[in-house]
Amino acid sequence: MHRRHLLSALVAASILPGISWAQGRPIRMVVPFPPGGATDITARVLSEPLAQILQQPVVVDNRAGAGGSIGMAEVARSAPDGLTFGVATLSTHGVNPAVYQKLPYDPIKGFVAVTELVKAPGVIVINPKELPVANFAELVKYLKANPGKVSYASPGNGTIGHMWGELFKSSTGTSMVHIPYRGAGPAVNDVLAGQVSVYFDQVASSLPYVKSGKLRALAVSWPSRLDVLPDVPTYAELGYPANNDPSWFGLVAPAGTPAPIVLRMQQAVATALKDPSVRERLALQGLYGSGNTPAEFEKQLVSEIEKMKKVAAFARIRLD
Repeated sequence: MHRRHLLSALVAASILPGISWAQGRPIRMVVPFPPGGATDITARVLSEPLAQILQQPVVVDNRAGAGGSIGMAEVARSAPDGLTFGVATLSTHGVNPAVYQKLPYDPIKGFVAVTELVKAPGVIVINPKELPVANFAELVKYLKANPGKVSYASPGNGTIGHMWGELFKSSTGTSMVHIPYRGAGPAVNDVLAGQVSVYFDQVASSLPYVKSGKLRALAVSWPSRLDVLPDVPTYAELGYPANNDPSWFGLVAPAGTPAPIVLRMQQAVATALKDPSVRERLALQGLYGSGNTPAEFEKQLVSEIEKMKKVAAFARIRLD
């Protein structure tokens, strides 16, 4: 982090009420997914500047499994002492509560909302060799003329890719067959191989294939067109504003974590995200910094769950 940004961060932190973490003990940032993914990258990019701002070690702890449920349960049962935070996602605090009958954590009561870390725009891509369409309107027309004859891939039942696909079907009045895979890697590989024609993904993952021409992007979920895909319209431009919400990653703490600690962490995140080098590293991954207030993020979590419940009801998705 640049010296001037670090100095301003320390000044900002010093105006908060007198709360200090246990000296020498690291702050743990639990990532409920394996290393290497966008969630993990976000946490690791932010861990260093946060450690500088807070003058406390920050370590990333990957606790993957069960669609993020294992890691989130670990956070929820941790002591509310400001030494454990969790990286929540649209999957853990939107999709999972909507599709699973039982979760080992309460997505609202089990946590204190801290802040949204980043937003991650979504994209619908097709294999251009398998589908004779050039744009979004042509895809909708083709699907309506061939109901149930086109399939779309997702990383698995109940994943955000699955939900995005069902939201697309609901809003466009089209029909596609859902093909769930065990992870994003196998899913995109089969789309590239032509086994499946359509895929709903985050821009960060599909961008290299779009740039190479192996996949064609038809729409993105973002407030405006992306610099990396300037010729691809947003869902809102195309008349589907309900599909325009991007994915996101945020920070939560165990329920009962003192408000001054929560506020101090939120301000530290917001300051780190203002640093040009941090923003650049995230942008290279197709991620865009946020840093909203705890109140704003809490409202967002409640809203996301309600939205995903409607999608799950439409698609009749209920998982054990």
